[in-house]
Amino acid sequence: MNKRELIESVCGRLETTKSAAEEIVNVVLEAVKDGVSDDGQVSIAGFGTWSERKRAARTGRNPQTGEAMKIKASKSVGFKPAKAWKDSLN
Repeated sequence: MNKRELIESVCGRLETTKSAAEEIVNVVLEAVKDGVSDDGQVSIAGFGTWSERKRAARTGRNPQTGEAMKIKASKSVGFKPAKAWKDSLN
């Protein structure tokens, strides 16, 4: 499912216009981004948790030349589904 399909699903379930559904989806996604940026994680009971993950600086290799190079430390976002949801998939 992509964002457009998600908007159509929200539109159908809430029986609203596509523009209203798109605004709802955008607000929720923006709130998740802001929550992770501000607090380090966003947790929704029964759904899952988005959390900030940190990668340490490390040495890598350029695949074309084989030359060693330094890779900077970085931040990323991870998602861990809730146990109930994960169990329902199996």
